[in-house]
Amino acid sequence: MNQLRNIIAPVGRRRFLGSAAASSAIAANMTVLDLLQNPVMADEVKRQGKRVILLWLAGGASQFETWDPKPGRPTGGPFRPIDTNVSGIQISELLPKMAANMQDTAIIRSLNTKVADHGTGAAILETGRIPEPGVQFPDLGAICARELARADSKVPDYVSMYAATEGRRHGYSGFLGSRYAPIMLTDKMVPRNLTRLEAVSDVDHVQRNDLRRLLAQRFERGRGHSSSVTSHNDAYERVRGIMASEKLFDIEQESQAMRDKYGPTQFGQQALVARRLCEAGVPFVKVARAWWDSHGQNFETHRELCADLDHVMDALLNDLKERGLLEHTLVITLGEFGRTPNINASLGRDHFANAWSCSLSGCGIKGGTVYGKTDEDGHAVVDGEAKAGDLFATIFKALAIDWETEYHLGARPIPITDFGCSPIDAVLA
Repeated sequence: MNQLRNIIAPVGRRRFLGSAAASSAIAANMTVLDLLQNPVMADEVKRQGKRVILLWLAGGASQFETWDPKPGRPTGGPFRPIDTNVSGIQISELLPKMAANMQDTAIIRSLNTKVADHGTGAAILETGRIPEPGVQFPDLGAICARELARADSKVPDYVSMYAATEGRRHGYSGFLGSRYAPIMLTDKMVPRNLTRLEAVSDVDHVQRNDLRRLLAQRFERGRGHSSSVTSHNDAYERVRGIMASEKLFDIEQESQAMRDKYGPTQFGQQALVARRLCEAGVPFVKVARAWWDSHGQNFETHRELCADLDHVMDALLNDLKERGLLEHTLVITLGEFGRTPNINASLGRDHFANAWSCSLSGCGIKGGTVYGKTDEDGHAVVDGEAKAGDLFATIFKALAIDWETEYHLGARPIPITDFGCSPIDAVLA
């Protein structure tokens, strides 16, 4: 408790207990994650801003084998639909755990994003709009980081984890600048160069920072207030905060029972890290599961991948709910497109962007709902067609972000939601 007293003391204990800002500051201190076990602390932190976990289904998952089965149709494939715990909603039998846990999830079955190319399709679903020459649009993670992060945050605002087999997507902050670029984890779950060098003792590390701060203060006193010096100091403090976050990426800090709950797969372990990061105040975490690009042997591929998705998604939603975090955390399942209704000669499904599905769970979402409809064979949307921009507007509104916000690139206004798009209110709480 001495560590807790030291943190609370500067703001006063009474003010701390009544102040959301104070509790947010503690959530941003990665060295004290264990303090979240304190019920008072945990309740205050959970009332803070919104969080996002994006489960990116790299390569494009089949809507037929997940959220929009077509039983008895030539396009339906061998897997049957099953009832969920929400009356009237059926999903693929490959997702039995989610079928028993649909009360917190909304399905959108009517995405039409038109472009079925991995690169451009992914860019559209990452930024909510068609790429434009000469403009580097920020992706969803960068926008959420900018809108949801504390201005004085010393913790990562955007962390992206993916399997090496995905290979091509790296996340980007575009014209928002490097402040909102993701920390990328490509081959292990701990960021590179995070640990203090063994040659530098902890005492030396502290004293070096004290000296740097002293010199910066002297420099600034001789020249008046300087935004450059302030930015320089903020950058150093942010780096120190991120260095202190190393334990957050270490699932060994969790009990064996909790690790077993998420399972031994890389996807499960990364989802557990994502929960730890969001619990500590990181606004946006992306976890990618590759590789759904099933041009051949689609059904065997989806039997394996859906088992992993079903288990991990169910574990994550239940864990967040038990911790009181799900109402503040939006969990998204999304890829760059879906799969074709027609089954090819290799028993595979090819790229298809004209009528496919995604899911939204938790924060701001009306669980146990389905929006949109495709025709009986899944070739086209027949009700509630939604563009990528509509999905983005929905996500923003669920997170209490003004979906009509405009950024400026020079003198040019750029709305965070693409022109002509609006939220899908039917899936919003």
